[in-house]
Amino acid sequence: MLLRLIYRLLLILVTPIFLIGLYKSKPNKPKFGKRWKEHFGITPPINKTFNNPIWVHAVSVGEVVAITPLIKALKKQTPSLNILLTTTTSTGANEVKKLGDLVEHRYMPLDFPFAIKSFINRMQPKALFIMETELWPNTLHYCQKMNVAVTIINARLSERSATRYKKFPFIFNLLLRNIDFVLAQTQHDAQRFINLGLSPHQTQVTGSIKFDIKVTPTQLDEAKKLRAALGNARPVWIAASTHKGEDEQIIAAHQQVLTSIPEALLIIVPRHPERFSSVQELVTKNKLSVISRSSQHNITEQTQVYLGDTMGEMMVLLGASDVCFIAGSLIGDKVGGHNLLEAAALKKPILNGPSYFNFKEITEQLTTLGACTICQDAKEIANAIKHLFANEQIQNEQGKQALAFVERNQGALLKTRKAILSIIDDKP
Repeated sequence: MLLRLIYRLLLILVTPIFLIGLYKSKPNKPKFGKRWKEHFGITPPINKTFNNPIWVHAVSVGEVVAITPLIKALKKQTPSLNILLTTTTSTGANEVKKLGDLVEHRYMPLDFPFAIKSFINRMQPKALFIMETELWPNTLHYCQKMNVAVTIINARLSERSATRYKKFPFIFNLLLRNIDFVLAQTQHDAQRFINLGLSPHQTQVTGSIKFDIKVTPTQLDEAKKLRAALGNARPVWIAASTHKGEDEQIIAAHQQVLTSIPEALLIIVPRHPERFSSVQELVTKNKLSVISRSSQHNITEQTQVYLGDTMGEMMVLLGASDVCFIAGSLIGDKVGGHNLLEAAALKKPILNGPSYFNFKEITEQLTTLGACTICQDAKEIANAIKHLFANEQIQNEQGKQALAFVERNQGALLKTRKAILSIIDDKP
């Protein structure tokens, strides 16, 4: 009780800062409009026929994209299943629109008791399924108190995070006692939850649903069209999901590549849409010729950088490239890397920075297979790019190894779907 009281006081202090970042108007960021009230539990009622839904939470765009195949699989298996999908961000909500009437969308309430209780009373969910580790103490507490079973799906817990929780066990215990099940990505993830106090009977290794990537014919077709526009004969590499502090290193690497391969083209894709314009300005400032995808201007032989400034097209942009650098991995401990599996599923050789603790096992396995190369800085990125551009056979071999790795690890979608339906069936 005392811990929850302390937590609530801290929540009151930090919420204004959180809301400023959440609601701040930024270029290319969808507006919340009048729906901002949903963050405070003032949630529009759901149609009466949409009764007792399962509640799935995916915080933002990446999580919505990852969970989309699972939602489609659940609806295909059980068409009558009602699914309420919540996101925290407006960009996540925008991605949910692609699911059409498969789900009902609401914004996730803030972790205040009044907001959570109001939301649960209005929505009447039978169970909550949280994507990965978006854990909020009051949400978990009131779900248990109001008879809403809580399951973490596609759960991962890095050694780094587990070590932190061990230093402050009372914090993790506050969460743990309100979690019913954990569907873990790997045995290592499951064991870390167990080591922190979760019962083995509450854990199941289902694998990562991110392995169950389906590259659609439409995506492949769009990628071929884009590649033709970029130039089929040109060597093309992509820096995917860059963060502030990485763009300079990527640009420096490309400038080094251009000294040896002047016809090379870089596709740079900032992680956050509000940074599109600033990255374009940075490229121009470094005296490189740049064209943005949204401008729809023709790419010429003089174009040196192509800015991916649209949403939901990462597979197309990756597919149009020869070599993929996965960003979020060049800025120390701030991010911890991004998912390498999309590039792997497209049969591409992969480069990564040295900071990848959020995808440690996947990155190390791909590196061991020779499908991924770890680069410490701009110079190493440039050298790796030049080496791969000069050796098409090595490109192809690394791409084959990457795809084979994805295919060997598929099946999590089926296991997770079965586990969810089993949990729902056991729920009175």
